[in-house]
Amino acid sequence: MIVIAPVVKPVSQIELAPGSVVTIPNINWLEFESILEELGEKRSARIAYSKETLEIMVPLPEHEIPRDLISDIVKILLKSAGRRYQPFGSTTFKREGAAGIEPDACFYILNYQRMIGCRRLQPDDPPPDLAIETDVTSKTAIDAYKIIGVSEVWVYDSGRLRIYLLQDGEYVESEISPNFPGIAIVPLISATVERAWQVGNLQALEEFESAIGNC
Repeated sequence: MIVIAPVVKPVSQIELAPGSVVTIPNINWLEFESILEELGEKRSARIAYSKETLEIMVPLPEHEIPRDLISDIVKILLKSAGRRYQPFGSTTFKREGAAGIEPDACFYILNYQRMIGCRRLQPDDPPPDLAIETDVTSKTAIDAYKIIGVSEVWVYDSGRLRIYLLQDGEYVESEISPNFPGIAIVPLISATVERAWQVGNLQALEEFESAIGNC
């Protein structure tokens, strides 16, 4: 009788091409923490973990360009409103034993002062006030955001921005952002990203900033 032993290799040895997504089910929390440590911080891959399922994704340029643009738009809007903020990029946010997520970009706005100078997240640190995701090859793990308690999540997918607000423990879709009241965020973001594909991020941002200044 031939016994075939399972092949076990470190996750870090898996070579993923840009645009690839790997989903690994039945991962407990200790395994998730071990995989995070093995992958390290200097990597292009992003992770999402909830309901004992781990997703590892490597972005495409199609993903990164809108991500950077939308992040810059948020900075312009906050600056024009005279509001201070602290960006936290793609920091790994975790809820012990339940979920882990790395946003494409995120911002502390209401809690920005508390997070200034923070080099390592602590268990009692608040979640970011705004997280941004660009969906191309994978879909945002909204359950992970819900568990972590991010109050507002923007998801840009197929040319359209969707705003999700956490209300009574569930996300509801909204056409407005509480962080930017009075601004038609959804059509503005969609139009500016589309413009960026035509003229580049810099010119699209210049045109956006000019339009905001004339409002």
